[in-house]
Amino acid sequence: MNKAPREPRADAVAPAMTTGQVAESKEGDSVAAGVGASQAAKGIQALGAAAGAEREADAVACGAADAAPHADPRELYPEELAGIMADMAEPAYRGGQVFAWLHKEAAPSYDQMTNLSAALRHRLEATLPIARPTLLRRRVSTDGTIKYLFALADGARIESVLMRHREDTGHIRHTACLSSQAGCAMGCAFCATASLGFKRNLSAGEIVAQVLEIATIEQTAIHNAVYMGMGEPLLNGKAVEKSIRLLHHPQGQNIGARRITLSTCGLPEGIRDMATWGLDLVLAVSLHAADDDTRSRLMPVNRRHPLGEVLAACRDYSEATGKRITFEYAMIKGVNIGADTPRKLVDLLNGIPCNINLIPVNPGAHGYKPPNQKERALFLRALQAAGLDAVVRQERGQDIQGACGQLAGEE
Repeated sequence: MNKAPREPRADAVAPAMTTGQVAESKEGDSVAAGVGASQAAKGIQALGAAAGAEREADAVACGAADAAPHADPRELYPEELAGIMADMAEPAYRGGQVFAWLHKEAAPSYDQMTNLSAALRHRLEATLPIARPTLLRRRVSTDGTIKYLFALADGARIESVLMRHREDTGHIRHTACLSSQAGCAMGCAFCATASLGFKRNLSAGEIVAQVLEIATIEQTAIHNAVYMGMGEPLLNGKAVEKSIRLLHHPQGQNIGARRITLSTCGLPEGIRDMATWGLDLVLAVSLHAADDDTRSRLMPVNRRHPLGEVLAACRDYSEATGKRITFEYAMIKGVNIGADTPRKLVDLLNGIPCNINLIPVNPGAHGYKPPNQKERALFLRALQAAGLDAVVRQERGQDIQGACGQLAGEE
């Protein structure tokens, strides 16, 4: 019998992508991040589209109908693959072998699965093809962050990001920022993805594929995953949950649950549903304002689910899981960092074990400006003096439009 799949090295997960599988790869270029309208007009348009965005959110809440049209072996558990093997009159353990090749080794084709017979590999290719995304562009930031533009099988485009962080030990930690939808229905005024509108949900396989493709392209292990790319993860909850379980699977990438963060605009029922998943994830909630009027201007979803509803769900989540929640707060000059904001946040977050990540708003067509260094420091100190656990998050990839709120799926 041929050998089982090898254990991946710490610095190499899979063979490199062939040039025929890369439509275009460019580094360090300066493609404009504009979304086709003046900054002020686009900000107003995003805010005025609230009702339509909320209708779109209702339409995609269930998720399954809008997912990718074809099955993908990358979204199947070992047990599901074992069932397919049984249908092919093959031993059930073959399912585990295929899973390990697809996920642990990030094998791009069945040809590499050398412990399967050639006949079986050909049958799998014919009946269960691996739906790999096509890399359209790879851009590298001066800080080492890499952004990828992928085209999916139906032509939908998504962006993913790889961030590198050097730990105190000297170890380089790689974090993949993943998209869960093509486009987004939420209409947040400071986010470039909002300009695209909602296209469709991604399948679990398409979400997982982002990690596997990045690992293959860069020949490196992925240590962390953050669902902070394009789309609202909790509007695609079933596929997102399955993708997390696949990435966490011990026979696959085996990314620790505590190293996976899901970021949401704040959908109460989705947050409560997350509490039932039984996964030790990090929940990050986009807060961005300390009052409903401001938050509704920035995030149209707040008109449907105001702060009281969102924070009630956060309290339920924390009580059910015993976990702290991260609140994300984009600092926007002249909008949401007033002198009374820290006290408002203390009152809002009372009783919720949490920390606050402050994010200076990134440049975009929206026209919003970040506070200067002095204003950031003053706001941070005011929050800390009020008893809140707050830090300013180090943003990466801004020069390639790969930072928070900058993904627009543009070539």
